[in-house]
Amino acid sequence: MYIAPRKMRETMPQTPIFSSMLGSSCSGQVQPDMGERCGDPVYQDGNLISGSLEALIERLVPTMDYYPDRTYIFTFLLSSRVFIHPHELLAKVGQICIKQKQQLETGTEAEKAKLKSFAAKIIQLLKEWTETFPYDFQDEKSMKELKEIAHRITQYDEENGTVKKIISQMTQNLLMALSARSQYQEIREKFRQPVADKGTILKNKPQSTQKDILSVCCDPLVLAQQLTHIELCRGDVTKTYNLEAYDNWFNCLSMLVATEICRVVKKKQRTRMVEFFIDVARECFNIGNFNSMMAIISGMNLSPVARLKKTWSKVKTAKFDVLEHHMDPSSNFCNYRTALQGAAQRSQTANSNREKIVIPVFNLFIKDIYFLHKIHTNRLPNGQINFKKFWEISRQIHDFMTWKQVECPFEKDKKIQSYLLTAPIYSEEALFIASFESEGPENHMEKDSWKTLRTTLLNRA
Repeated sequence: MYIAPRKMRETMPQTPIFSSMLGSSCSGQVQPDMGERCGDPVYQDGNLISGSLEALIERLVPTMDYYPDRTYIFTFLLSSRVFIHPHELLAKVGQICIKQKQQLETGTEAEKAKLKSFAAKIIQLLKEWTETFPYDFQDEKSMKELKEIAHRITQYDEENGTVKKIISQMTQNLLMALSARSQYQEIREKFRQPVADKGTILKNKPQSTQKDILSVCCDPLVLAQQLTHIELCRGDVTKTYNLEAYDNWFNCLSMLVATEICRVVKKKQRTRMVEFFIDVARECFNIGNFNSMMAIISGMNLSPVARLKKTWSKVKTAKFDVLEHHMDPSSNFCNYRTALQGAAQRSQTANSNREKIVIPVFNLFIKDIYFLHKIHTNRLPNGQINFKKFWEISRQIHDFMTWKQVECPFEKDKKIQSYLLTAPIYSEEALFIASFESEGPENHMEKDSWKTLRTTLLNRA
């Protein structure tokens, strides 16, 4: 391990390729020699692993002869919010820009050209920042700092106004992204709520009048493709990767599957519905859509569905057993992770978008990021930022974002998607009521639950 002298930094590799730097065991912390100067970045095998916040910020800002690697920009901006607020970071970037400008201001034509070149690099940095992390600019302080930096840069090219036009377009795109987020929040708040009224749950109407998924799509492959279409386009509302959107979708799909099964009156048709969703989940697995697959399995494992013993006794469960094997939680979901790794490798060498599809189980993805964050400290004993940790977190998030950018190869079916996104879903309480109506309580505990639920529902109505 060594610290790169200042003269050598320009020749140092700017960033590592996104490979796992923490190792499969994720154990141990890299601890630089306490005798080293804490302000300088520390490298290991040519990879930046730690440094002071000031040194890392300095590395973020371009110079006449240097522009940070995109992976470094992404990793630092992603992790920086742990240590400094975005508007404070912008202010520091602005201060460094002023110093750079002062060093270049000599009044000669050659230096003016250098200023324009420097301005172009700063604009590029701001573009990457505003496009990748637009929410950093949603408060007034951040927007103020951005405008101040932009104002200084426009002075470098007052003759033809090119810089000013580029900055204006960048600002417009940023405002559109922030506006889209605001609209998304309104949509999310109005997202369909679970049904809990007596008229919808209690089966007073003939079964023929109830529309179900099979009346909209009876081909498991087609439904799996439409689910994949929704997964891949889930971030289109804001053009960003909103965590809540994925979490909401997983839960809604699980509850939709349980609703579709529990509200079927006849056992034969209910059995058919269960087998249909098993086939859909299998097709999702073949596509590489592990999130929808897991959501479907979760829906069928909910207690109101799992207790339908008479229905399950008629189901050919061999295929379902295979699916559950892939999602076995043993050894930290080892089987799933093996399948995910295979899909990721296929995606890297794929020639078609169909083969590039990788949609990981979102809840497990978040869990991995969470534990990676908790297990490894943000700072090393000498006070430097443990950048090695953030490389790994960044790599995983980068992979996820790359997979989400794959263009869906399946044609959108508006009718099917409309049903999937708007069909009524039952609350947990309503699911139990529908389940008990399909197959009556089998023991005293279930009888008591059924009596309580029905009384509560009737009193509420």
